[in-house]
Amino acid sequence: MSAPNDSDDDRFVPFIAHDEFRLGLPHGHFRIVVNPALARPYVVQRTRIKVFAITAIGIGAVLALSGQPVPGGMLVVLGIVANRLVRHQAGRIVLHLATKDPAVYAEVTSNGVMEVRRARDAL
Repeated sequence: MSAPNDSDDDRFVPFIAHDEFRLGLPHGHFRIVVNPALARPYVVQRTRIKVFAITAIGIGAVLALSGQPVPGGMLVVLGIVANRLVRHQAGRIVLHLATKDPAVYAEVTSNGVMEVRRARDAL
C-alpha cells in the first residue's frame, strides 16, 4: 500500500457532524464554500419563492388592471424584489438553513451545494 499523495487529499473532504459544525462555526473552526450555481436553485426550491413571486405579481396585475394601480404596482414590485433578493442572498440562506437543520446540512453537503472544511485544512 502506498501513502496517499497530496492530490488525493485535496479531493477528499472529511465528514463533519452537524453538531460539531454548528458549535465550531462561530469560532472560525471551519472554512465554508457555497457553490452559487447550485445554491440558487436549491434556495428557490426550498423557500418556494417562485410561488410567492408569481402570486404577488399576478394579484398586483389584477389590482392594477381593476383600477387600483398603486397597491397593484406595489405587489408587482414586491414579487420581483423578493425573488431577486432571495436569489442574490442564496449563499447566506443556505448557510443559515444548514446551521438550523441537520437534514438540510446533510443534503447540501452531500449534493455539493456547500463544502465544509476544517480551517487548518484550508491553509
